[in-house]
Amino acid sequence: MLFADPMELLSSLGSLSIVILLTLAIFSVVSWAIIVHKWKRFKTIEEEDLQFLRAYEVRQQEVNELRIQAQDLEASPSAAVYLGIIDRLPAPSDLLNTSHQLEPAQPYRFPEHQYLEKVSQHIIQNQISHQEAYLPFLATTGNLTPFIGLLGTVLGIISAFREIGVQGSASIASVAPGVAEALIATAAGLFAAIPAVIAYNYFLAKIRKTIFRVEAFGIEFLNSVQELNQETKEPAEIAQ
Repeated sequence: MLFADPMELLSSLGSLSIVILLTLAIFSVVSWAIIVHKWKRFKTIEEEDLQFLRAYEVRQQEVNELRIQAQDLEASPSAAVYLGIIDRLPAPSDLLNTSHQLEPAQPYRFPEHQYLEKVSQHIIQNQISHQEAYLPFLATTGNLTPFIGLLGTVLGIISAFREIGVQGSASIASVAPGVAEALIATAAGLFAAIPAVIAYNYFLAKIRKTIFRVEAFGIEFLNSVQELNQETKEPAEIAQ
């Protein structure tokens, strides 16, 4: 059988075909490294985010404990939003404690609701940027490697026709090496592109799902802060 040994097949490739295959191999190895890394990262993000949301439902009024837990859950986007907002509120250890009796003579000054919304959106956008890290490489791999493989295919066909011209015949023996180069390059390009495209779309779906959950939490938390703002204004108005 012609080229039964893969090493024999590789040794028959031209220098340009070898460079193309090495380039595709680099794209493939880096893509798989990113895929594994991002898969582990998104798994950690989802686990810690759900853990924080459960803690928030249980310990909503226990600000100090919830703050400590949010700081420990560094991968949780919801925890980042919580910390970003709570750190901009006056005296957060007392502010969200319903058992604390506010003194009318010392009313709390809340930041504007629009300001807190912008803070929340900024933190969410920052989380999106972190989660999208390395994804452009997967997109580039999915878009570029098929064309690199196509280049190898064209070079293989050119080599096949050149061999036909040298030998003066179109026998299988003269055509097969060039065709083999073409098929190898095409297969290598698809092998690099297909997993990258699948992973890219999967990770984008994960990001949309995570951000939707974080935005829902941010709306709920800002609403609770706004309600507390109204409660703190009432004693001050009565005192006046």
